[in-house]
Amino acid sequence: MQSLQPDPKARYKSVYEALKRIAVTEGIWRPLRGLNITMIGAGPAHALYFACYEKVKRSLSDVIHHGSNSHIANGVAGTLATVLHDVVMNPVEVVKQRMQIYNSPYKGVWDCIWTVQRTEGTGAFYRSFTTQLTMNIPFQAIHFMTYEIMQEYLNPRRDYHPGSHIISGAMAGAVAAAATTPLDVCKTLLNTQENVALTSVNISGHLSGMANAFRTVYQLGGIPAFFKGVQARVIYQMPSTAIAWSVYEFFKYFITKHQMERQTSY
Repeated sequence: MQSLQPDPKARYKSVYEALKRIAVTEGIWRPLRGLNITMIGAGPAHALYFACYEKVKRSLSDVIHHGSNSHIANGVAGTLATVLHDVVMNPVEVVKQRMQIYNSPYKGVWDCIWTVQRTEGTGAFYRSFTTQLTMNIPFQAIHFMTYEIMQEYLNPRRDYHPGSHIISGAMAGAVAAAATTPLDVCKTLLNTQENVALTSVNISGHLSGMANAFRTVYQLGGIPAFFKGVQARVIYQMPSTAIAWSVYEFFKYFITKHQMERQTSY
């Protein structure tokens, strides 16, 4: 839905219409294309992400506001965690998005990786890295701060409470996703190098750089173009962040409880 100059057969008015037409015309499994590469990258990326976040949050909170939570520390920790996360996930996003576009020429994940490597070089996997960071740093700063604020209201004692983690995670993902959609549209254009869109504004070769992406998106559709797919993005992020936080908080609780039991047994 973020395609700026989509094929006439791939023009959708809503998320429901998009899913229905894709399933009918391209197969019921088509919306899940690229899921395998996402799963491969998500494990190590999220391990780095949450480990960095907890370490930096605790260290900075002690310095800024000893003994209590600090929103500044949460934002900075989220920013640093994002850099590590995106080093892993940026190439994954490139492959996933190229496989998901309408009439994608790639037969599978490895075909996509080898073709991009052979025709565009390794740099193609990080062409949108600065844009990705520019999008994800504010996204994660908003995400983590919103989550922590929601937890202060819903779970002030910071106990393990699955319901509060799910609600806080979903709200954090929704707010952050809506706020950073313009940057996501630019990132998608850089990742997919949409030929029809680039040709329509007389761009030959490969588009690179956040400033060029912003300029091109505006030329193609004005301000509304920056919010293409915002509904789908919010719908995607809400369950995604809710699941991520609930799983993370569960294992954090489980491991902490196990360690305490071991200490008391000695």
